[in-house]
Amino acid sequence: MCGVAVLIDAPMWPGPRGLCWSHLISDVTFDELHAFAAELELPPRLFERDHYDVPETLYDRAVLLGAEPVSCRAIVTRLHAAGLRRRKPPSVAPAQARQDQQIGGRNL
Repeated sequence: MCGVAVLIDAPMWPGPRGLCWSHLISDVTFDELHAFAAELELPPRLFERDHYDVPETLYDRAVLLGAEPVSCRAIVTRLHAAGLRRRKPPSVAPAQARQDQQIGGRNL
């Protein structure tokens, strides 16, 4: 692919099947990211909020297709700068969840 702004960090994140995983992002658009992922033959289930998880077995191919190797810090920095960072929703602590389910001391 020519002229893409797709970035990938080194496969250093432990994951399923005993593999290490990378993050693949675009700092331009999600459409560009999805198109690159399709060319890399990544299944849509590997997309998580603002990036694709890429197994170490596909890292070299991603780079050959034009992904720019960067640090994990650069991944986050470039996502923020592009306005494409999508954070995980805050989780509710179990104690707070139980309190939210109670009315007048009774459980719902």
